[in-house]
Amino acid sequence: MSSDMVKLDQAIVAALPVSAGSKIVAVWSIGVKIDTVTENESKSFFAKLIEREDHVEMARAEYEGQKALSAVIPAHAIEPIAWGYYESDHTKAWFLTHFRVLEARTPELSKLVPVIQKLHQKSVSPTGMFGFHVTPFYGPPPMVVDWTDNWEEFWSREFRSGLKYAQSMRGQDPELQQIADQFIDKVVPRLLRPLQTGGRNIKPSLCHGDLWVGNIQVDPDTEEPIVFDPCPFYGHHEMDLQCMRSPRYAVGLDFVAMYKEVGVSEPTGDFDDRNALYAIRNDIMTAGIWPQWANLLENAKEEMQRLITKHPNGLDGFEGDLTPTVAGMKP
Repeated sequence: MSSDMVKLDQAIVAALPVSAGSKIVAVWSIGVKIDTVTENESKSFFAKLIEREDHVEMARAEYEGQKALSAVIPAHAIEPIAWGYYESDHTKAWFLTHFRVLEARTPELSKLVPVIQKLHQKSVSPTGMFGFHVTPFYGPPPMVVDWTDNWEEFWSREFRSGLKYAQSMRGQDPELQQIADQFIDKVVPRLLRPLQTGGRNIKPSLCHGDLWVGNIQVDPDTEEPIVFDPCPFYGHHEMDLQCMRSPRYAVGLDFVAMYKEVGVSEPTGDFDDRNALYAIRNDIMTAGIWPQWANLLENAKEEMQRLITKHPNGLDGFEGDLTPTVAGMKP
């Protein structure tokens, strides 16, 4: 294969699933569209190039995430082809997939809800636990996804990691840290531990991890939603609603209300508070990643304080059986 138009790294060229003799006829931008032709066919691909050394593992994470999504919802996810390092520079990496024409518009919720429901219900954790086999990234920061059968443990350590990241980017905030410590001590066990006690349990479901309208587009030929750019992990399926509580998201509370009809965990009375808890994590991460959203840290404080006030006794305020269902749960 030859290219007369650009200097494309040979590792990417070698991974293209095209016929011998194909010629690259176009490569576009850093997120590159690659057009190839032979006498009999033409094919197009998309490659994401990651040229910051501290982020090269994003290529592996995106490949593994899209591979996992495609295995469960193949008609609604973009199947990946390969990922790798540059042939001559392993501080740079690339992710390769098929190019698809999609429209950047909000999908019909009646079509999106069954897709996400299937993703959550049909996916199976390879270990039977919460986690993921490679490190995903929620924007720049890596997630903490070591395997565990304890969802409270999984979420708490990821929340702490996100809080640390946000303060490293926006400055130390003693008030935020003080409220967060109370939140972790009282609210997190009160809302998450009952999910795995008293005979209740939750299946580790494959979560997209960053399910907002920027990562959901529409196939104009089928009008079906297509999801991509995941931050994947096997977790509590309700966490995939974390991006939908705020009015700033186009896919919002209407989706949550529709999903609530098909996918709420016991105890169902805690659903809204769990949704708020998961959304707080998303607000803190967003504030850390984007300077223009730094004010979300104040929102996070207010929401954490609201839940602390609502559940002042923490786990002692839960009226129900707290006998551990899972061996890894705290008594």
